[in-house]
Amino acid sequence: MPFDAAAYPVLDRKALLQYDKILVCFSGGKDSVAALLHLLEIGIPRERLELHHHLVDGDGPTRFDWPVTHAYVSAVAEAVGVPIYFSWREGGFARELWKTNAPSAPVTFETAGGRRITVGGNGPANTRRRFPQVTATLRVRWCSGVLKIDVLDIVLRHDPRLQGRRLLVVDGCRAEESPARANYSVFETHRADARTSGRRHIDAWRPIHAWREGEVWNILARHGVVAHPAYQLGWPRTSCRTCIFNGEDALRSLEVGFPPVFEALATDEALTGLTIDRELDVRARAARGTAFPEVLSRPDLLAIADGRAPLPPVIVPPSEWRLPAGAFKNASAGPA
Repeated sequence: MPFDAAAYPVLDRKALLQYDKILVCFSGGKDSVAALLHLLEIGIPRERLELHHHLVDGDGPTRFDWPVTHAYVSAVAEAVGVPIYFSWREGGFARELWKTNAPSAPVTFETAGGRRITVGGNGPANTRRRFPQVTATLRVRWCSGVLKIDVLDIVLRHDPRLQGRRLLVVDGCRAEESPARANYSVFETHRADARTSGRRHIDAWRPIHAWREGEVWNILARHGVVAHPAYQLGWPRTSCRTCIFNGEDALRSLEVGFPPVFEALATDEALTGLTIDRELDVRARAARGTAFPEVLSRPDLLAIADGRAPLPPVIVPPSEWRLPAGAFKNASAGPA
């Protein structure tokens, strides 16, 4: 009888092993790390798992994302013995931001043997020239859709090694993060599913959807996985360094800790003619904030986060693990 994951109120190890591959959306944030560690704790073999990370800036210099993120997710993948695949929209955030009467850029992704495949780039022409807005609507908060969600969909639909297989896509979304995420389904058919034609069977699962933040940090502590440097600097969440959800304190920290990055963001915002926030520009918002103490006192962490210093080990003995400064902060802005 064909396996029907929807019949399982809880996807336990027996149910999960019916999938050929389990793909973990791996941003490097605490929740994606927790989701991966949870799968390992319940006994999913490493050979069934693979991590997928989307390069927000494309395969080039880092401008909007944290420069250390590529090294961090790669190091965690190597440390736990799970392969990682990178994918990106050509030109990344900057190309999409300044798109003028042009189609969205093609997507490139890594596949077996280190080979790269490029797909798309022939869609209808349109103009962007505005930052994403803080909203749950992906058409307006376009960074999440264009640079992450749509990219993975393209990988699932076009990577030859994933066709004709039974796949499970796992992410670390949690209900506690926002009202919108609280309404996400824990288990559902994935958008890229094509089971009726037999091309691929894809489900999506959010195994830590009901977890509180404390449970997330606890599983990292049990395994000794050091948090992303952004958390160590005091950021309450790890996404892009110039994320539109950055609150006033985070923007002030960006201005103090990474002045060229902040100036570039403020300049780009002014050039679009529209503020990222509905009321104030980033300079005004930063002026209302207070820099995180670690930004003022830890130049070593600033250098690591900026990619100017080597990343220390990402796994330490659990007895040496420390809760990062950004933990349990009531962020002034969070995921929609």
